[in-house]
Amino acid sequence: MNSNINSTPDVYGQALADFYFRGKLPSPLWVHTSYGTREEMPLPWFFRLPKEFPELEQYALSLCQGEILDIGAGVGPHSLYLQQQGFSVTALEQSTLAAEIMTDRGVQQIRNITYQDYSGNKIDTMLMLMNGIGLVGNLAGLSDFLSWAKYYLKPNGQLLFDSSDIAYLFRDQPLPTDYYYGEVQFQYEYQDEYSEWFSWLYVDATTLERMATLLGWNTQMVYQDDSDQYLFRLSLSSPF
Repeated sequence: MNSNINSTPDVYGQALADFYFRGKLPSPLWVHTSYGTREEMPLPWFFRLPKEFPELEQYALSLCQGEILDIGAGVGPHSLYLQQQGFSVTALEQSTLAAEIMTDRGVQQIRNITYQDYSGNKIDTMLMLMNGIGLVGNLAGLSDFLSWAKYYLKPNGQLLFDSSDIAYLFRDQPLPTDYYYGEVQFQYEYQDEYSEWFSWLYVDATTLERMATLLGWNTQMVYQDDSDQYLFRLSLSSPF
């Protein structure tokens, strides 16, 4: 999960900053969920080295080309790797504290904004990992994002992102009928402070393909693991 949320205070960013700058975490970073659980966020995972990247991420990074926009960059593990490989990469991150960490880690081009506030060059590769597409919040947000991405991608550009199907959460109950089951709510908790609740999207492959196709995208699932997690590559050019 990355940090692109509207929250006051920046609970997520403060936990990352304490972990990175002070070398300690006075208390765990928790995430509360609308499906009734509280889970501890493993902060070292956000700072993982390239050798620790899961296979899905390694493959996604191998597909990157040209000028890259890393959307929801967090503390920059993927931006750093791509930068070291010689790519021009811009890291987009809403959390000011996470952006400060990226600066200290050596990420050269950082925009401390949401994707909606981005203005700049058209992009060859848009990258959204760690379920980065979730930041769109819901299916309506996904539609808006895909329309935005069409404007900022070059004609032969690509959008790379991962997500997962969370239907397994409803194995013992019917899927909801009043909202899409992959639309969930999260709230961060750290040192007795709470973020606002924010929306996050997990989109199943069939729904994603249907929506993207209707909006004029060519879609290709390029990776899938045994945990219902997958990587998609979307393009506006000729089919893959």
